Amino acid sequence: MALGSTVYHFEVELSDVDRQTYASLDLRLARHPSENMRYLLTRTLAYCLSYEEGIAFSKGGLSSSEEPPVAVWDATGVLRTWIDIGSPSAKRLHKATKAAEHVALYTTAALPLLVAEAASSPIHRVEEIEVWPLEASFVDGVAARLDRKQGFALTRSDGMLYLGVGDTTYETPLTLARLVAAS
Repeated sequence: MALGSTVYHFEVELSDVDRQTYASLDLRLARHPSENMRYLLTRTLAYCLSYEEGIAFSKGGLSSSEEPPVAVWDATGVLRTWIDIGSPSAKRLHKATKAAEHVALYTTAALPLLVAEAASSPIHRVEEIEVWPLEASFVDGVAARLDRKQGFALTRSDGMLYLGVGDTTYETPLTLARLVAAS
């Protein structure tokens, strides 16, 4: 018998000063048995840091290689932004850049490994892919504190990310990177 997903309920107070985006988010995420907490938290952070009208988690989760973990759809149902997590293959990034006008990647992987993968195969508009590296120690430290029902405050300001869980605030730099130099 296959194990079912575990539902996490996060109440997030988002203050994204860099993007002038402020919101109270009530998120419910299904964590697939094969999904680790690092991935779940990175997926949550990607949603929050990309928050805008039309954003949604994928329905397929890890089991769907055909859709992004997080996406922004316009009112007519057209995919505007493909948001990926982790270390996607060059083939997947190529597909993403063909499917959406904007592609972002949130990752704890080392940037040189991502750059090497991107160089292994042609990727449409590779220079436009936004890469948001997150320190693994930051994500793992926060993930270790999360309960299935958790509230936290998330603030981005001047290239720094602050995440308050209970009486502890975690911080890490959040700086845009690219897989290649813009041409």
